[in-house]
Amino acid sequence: MGRVTIDRVLEHEMATRPPLQMFPGLDPAGWEAQRSRFMPDHWDPATDLLQSCVQTWVLRTGGETVLVDTGIGNDKSRPALPAFDGLRTDFLDRLRAVGVAPEDVTVVVNTHLHADHVGWNTRLDGDEWVPTFPNAAYLVSRADYAFWHPDATSRPRIGNANDNVFTDSVLPIERAGQLRLWGGSHQVTDGLRLELAPGHTPGSSVVTLESGADRAVFVGDLLHHPVQIYQPDVNSCFCEDPVTARASRKHLLAWAADHRALVFPAHLRGGTAAEVRRSADTFAIRNWGPTT
Repeated sequence: MGRVTIDRVLEHEMATRPPLQMFPGLDPAGWEAQRSRFMPDHWDPATDLLQSCVQTWVLRTGGETVLVDTGIGNDKSRPALPAFDGLRTDFLDRLRAVGVAPEDVTVVVNTHLHADHVGWNTRLDGDEWVPTFPNAAYLVSRADYAFWHPDATSRPRIGNANDNVFTDSVLPIERAGQLRLWGGSHQVTDGLRLELAPGHTPGSSVVTLESGADRAVFVGDLLHHPVQIYQPDVNSCFCEDPVTARASRKHLLAWAADHRALVFPAHLRGGTAAEVRRSADTFAIRNWGPTT
């Protein structure tokens, strides 16, 4: 897109939850009317389970190699998240397959600090967690850093689902001097900008790309499933501030529709990005962009 090369590196695919459990505010009638749109990549009618994935977007532009989110990671202790607990994948080999060694990465963006967005920030070296990408600046919003810090008095809606994450995937980066905190907005590199889009977590963010005539946005967890494009008021069960999350999602989708920007998801299977259209406050998928 423009001067930016984009690659997708898949870490893990999985079935998650029934639709009404994942999205407590989902209109059952609306789901029934729309669910055929989501087969087979996003919903399995045989099990009534949503289908999901964890993936990293690799952006290369102007000599910079930027990772947007780093997935679940290997060997992480996630007792409240059995699907992530002690996971082992060949993620780094897949990263090398698109031509990127860990030493090549210059910027890591954590759109927020949930377990499935920061895991490959670090790797085990003996008994010690060390930065996986030794030459990278790791960008983390101040709001999420404060909310998830072990010394904070926050009481997350997701309970203990994020236990250990800060200790094994954020603090080692800070100790290594590679953590960069930001607030409001932050210019990552030419044409790439971080913007706060709070609600899912206090510091949730998106990355906007503007290069030549091309536009895109990497949305983190503003979208867990394409049904949220058709029903943008629907939050996942993981959103800390439902009201703000809805507002952020609608603002993002409106910007994407108005700018004909491709929407690059964190968790949508199929290796695709969505081009959205809108009429008043409603949205739909115009088409799926060509990604692999």
